[in-house]
Order: sequence, then structure tokens, then C-alpha cells
Amino acid sequence: MIFSDFLRSIAQFDDPRFRRVLWRGLGLTLALLVIACLLVSYGVNQLLSSALVAGLIGDQSWLGGLINIGGVLLTIALSIWLMVPVASAIIALFLDEVAQAVEARHYPHLPKQKTAKLQDQILVSIRFLGILILANIGALLLSMILPVLAPFVFWATNGYLMGREYFQMAAMRRLPRAQAQELFQRHQGSIWTAGILIAIPMSIPLVGLFIPILGAATFTHQFERLRALPSG
Repeated sequence: MIFSDFLRSIAQFDDPRFRRVLWRGLGLTLALLVIACLLVSYGVNQLLSSALVAGLIGDQSWLGGLINIGGVLLTIALSIWLMVPVASAIIALFLDEVAQAVEARHYPHLPKQKTAKLQDQILVSIRFLGILILANIGALLLSMILPVLAPFVFWATNGYLMGREYFQMAAMRRLPRAQAQELFQRHQGSIWTAGILIAIPMSIPLVGLFIPILGAATFTHQFERLRALPSG
């Protein structure tokens, strides 16, 4: 059943509403990454031009050049590492639009929902981004200690977080918060599995940018399927 949710989401990429969210999400993601990289580059240049560092380096211009190259490499690594959490948080900003498109095609019997306030969507996305970054820092540190486990740590961590956050966001469009959380607790094993299914292709460079919209659609399907099951 999880695979059917996933495949139905892939099949809907011909929907203009999906593509609209996708391109807006990619544009915002790339803009934020460029800003982050510029800030890192600016910080490195300011550090090199400071009196303290200039005094330490002295006439060793090669050392300053080496630090600058290190800053460039750090910027590239930062952009690669931040790409997935930033893209995931930004697509969460447009989850309402993705869910509406899924419902219009697959669940036309559902009553129309009011669109969430932009302020609320932004706050949810910022919170989600913070959770993802903190969790991935922890996963990165663990991966440095046990590098052989790195991909599994990435998939498990991001799978759980994306499953929990996207599922509950989809659920809270239709249910009170307490009921949405209770539904998550009851089915968290299958939700985590769906999250891992989404997280695996996220580890592929560039491909990962397209996955969060697929996750938003998949968890909308999964929510509708799970809430139809008997609670006993």
C-alpha cells in the first residue's frame, strides 16, 4: 500500500499545480542556498581582512589564499548539505497546494478546505527547517564516527522526520491536532517506512530537490488511507 501511495504521487507530476509548486520551491531553495553561500564567503573575507588574522598571517599571502580556498570548499559543502533540508522545509510551505491537487484528483468527495494563513505556513516551515538541520547535524556527527553507517543514518533520520512532519501537516488539514498526533502514533511504523522510501532518493544529488513535493503528495495519500482504517 505504501508503494501505491508513492506511485500515485509520481503519476500526478503531469498536474500543472504540482509543477507550479515544484518550480517555486526550487527557485526559493536555490535563492536561499546562494544567500547562505554568499554569507559564508563574506564571513571568510572579513576574517582574512581582520587585524588579528592579518597579523598572524603577515606576509604569507599563500596562507591567506589557502584559507580563502578552504572557505570556497566549505561553502560548496554547506550548499550540498543544506540542499535537502531547505528544499523539504520550503515544500512544506506549499503543502496545502499539493494536498489540494491530490484531493481534487483522487478524493473529490472531500469538502473543500480553507487555505492556511501564510504566516502560519511560514512558521511551520521555519520550525521544520530547524528540526531537520539539528537532526542532520547529529546524523552527520554520528556518520563521522561510523562512516559505514552514514547512508543508513541519513535515511533513518530524514525518513522519520519527513514522515512525522509531513504526515501530521497533512492530517491537521482535516483533523484536530490531538487526533492527528494519535493517528501518527498508531501508524508510525508504516509512516516511518514511507519516509525512508522518500529519503532514499533524497540522498542523490539534484534528484533530492524534486523529492519533497513527492513526499507531500505521498503522505496526503497515506493519511487518507490510514484514517479510513478501523481504529481498533
